[in-house]
Amino acid sequence: MSSYVSALDLFSIGIGPSSSHTVGPMRAARAFAAELVDGSHESPAARIAVVLCGSLGATGIGHGTPDAVVAGLRGLDPETCDPDDVPGGWAGLGDGTPVRLTGRTGTLDLTVATADVRLAPLTRLPGHPNGMRFTATDGAGVTVLERVYYSVGGGFVLSETELAQAEAAEAALVAAERGGPGAPAAATVPDDVPYPLVDAAGLLEACAATGLGIAEVAWANETALRPEAEVRAGLDAIWATMSACVDDGLRRTGTLPGRLNVRRRARAQGERLEALDAAGGETTIEWLQAYAMAVNEENADGRRVVTAPTNGAAGIIPAVGRHYLRTHPELAGDDPATAEERRRTMRVYLLTAAAIGALYKRNASISGAEAGCQGEVGSACSMAAGAVCALLGGTPAQVENAAEIAMEHNLGLTCDPVGGLVQVPCIERNAIAACTAVSAARMAMQGDGSHVVSLDTVIETMRQTGADMSTKYKETSEGGLAVNVIEC
Repeated sequence: MSSYVSALDLFSIGIGPSSSHTVGPMRAARAFAAELVDGSHESPAARIAVVLCGSLGATGIGHGTPDAVVAGLRGLDPETCDPDDVPGGWAGLGDGTPVRLTGRTGTLDLTVATADVRLAPLTRLPGHPNGMRFTATDGAGVTVLERVYYSVGGGFVLSETELAQAEAAEAALVAAERGGPGAPAAATVPDDVPYPLVDAAGLLEACAATGLGIAEVAWANETALRPEAEVRAGLDAIWATMSACVDDGLRRTGTLPGRLNVRRRARAQGERLEALDAAGGETTIEWLQAYAMAVNEENADGRRVVTAPTNGAAGIIPAVGRHYLRTHPELAGDDPATAEERRRTMRVYLLTAAAIGALYKRNASISGAEAGCQGEVGSACSMAAGAVCALLGGTPAQVENAAEIAMEHNLGLTCDPVGGLVQVPCIERNAIAACTAVSAARMAMQGDGSHVVSLDTVIETMRQTGADMSTKYKETSEGGLAVNVIEC
């Protein structure tokens, strides 16, 4: 097991409104359908039952989880599907129209009853709060195939077996690092990448030993896993999707889905800022906020977004990146040299952010159902702070400091979406966190990188805080603003 999480996996292109509650379940359903359709079974499947447990059951309606499951069973991929093809699938079950399950080599038509996608918020499967059970039975009710999947945050999905294997491998790796009983005598860290990123201290040591920046360390790892051209193309596609999402959000108007009737605000805000710019006003921070709101309005509307590192926090990294480009006009323009320099700059930005995000995923959590919103918005804020600090010329120590400052002031942030929708307080929360990220980077640039609280310490503190946090504050909509805001 490698401790390194690739930037091309951490930043995945998908659809809103949630990486853990929409993208993950769609991927799980797609994997189940492929195994069912393409596998060899003694009797044909006639019925599928899906149970969404824990947090998936608690906020699944607002997050579009049942629709995502039906879309996944049909073979839709969140990275390539038309977002308009996902809504409404659950409501259409049981009307007599066959559901066509799509595998890799064939299809299977089933008439599925509405009750076959069921919400079970009070049932928690042992591996993770975001658990789901898929069961296929034949005409006699005999089980043909059953699988349990966990959506562990950021769109990552593990089967029950994969989760157990990952936990065992992680325990062995930790034991090896500590030299405790049972530690393997061989090398303690897999060598599939040159710089396995176990913790921030190790990352800084690698930078000091090689003279490389954090993005360069990440680049060495990425190109050990994939050809250089593939890594460049992947990073460029990620940034292009992020940037297009900002533009789309600044263009669209209307009301977001759901009973809250939340109006889109980013376009009107952008138009006001353009007028202020024309009059010579100072609008830098306001544009930063508008960029973040634009992305999260797109996410709330189920449109195309980049998980960064989750959908609920998808606006922060794009907003801070666009803010950097806006404040560096030398990177504007379409001539080939400038365009390539802009792409190179954003590769450094994304690689630095991903290196930091991988530490949160490995040593704490990026799942709102597991750690609260500190695991989503907090992690994204920290990633953006470190990444923009690198673009500002920060040393690896200053980058680590910026990432630490940003998370230190997101500790304890709860995940309490009103109505189970990724709208209130999520959209504004991304805008404020984007500002925090830039402020943290600027503060770190004023020092030499030395500080009292390390990034590793604040990551561990976030993990402990998430473990101690009441379940009602972790993406269940059972506490906080979710129960104190009157829905109308």
